[in-house]
Amino acid sequence: MKAKFILNFKPDMVDKPLTYLLIKEYDIKINILRGIITPGKEGRLLIEMIADDDAIEKGLEFLRNENVEVIPLQKKISLREDECVHCGACISVCPSGALEMNRENWMLVFTPEQCVACGLCKSACPLRLFKLDFAE
Repeated sequence: MKAKFILNFKPDMVDKPLTYLLIKEYDIKINILRGIITPGKEGRLLIEMIADDDAIEKGLEFLRNENVEVIPLQKKISLREDECVHCGACISVCPSGALEMNRENWMLVFTPEQCVACGLCKSACPLRLFKLDFAE
């Protein structure tokens, strides 16, 4: 299973090796997609976890027990499709393939599950229709 999460850390948690422990103790592959970590302040990580469902669930339970707020990413990604003019500007910058053009009707197809939240589409869209909420 592959799943993406935003992890919010309180200031006293920033110095703990939580991602290392997820890898070592729970055998979860971690891909850090984006992070804002500042000692003495809150930290935020956008991560992708790759493991079986049971390992991910145990890893998430561990994080919650460490007082880390865990937010599933799919709640944070959106495109205002009803306003899209299907110009395709976002497609060429998308490294994950989450944005494609349907070649039958030339309409943009957005697959949020494939998105790595790099933010390139947000910058490329001339109408600013993407909302990638990494920070609350």
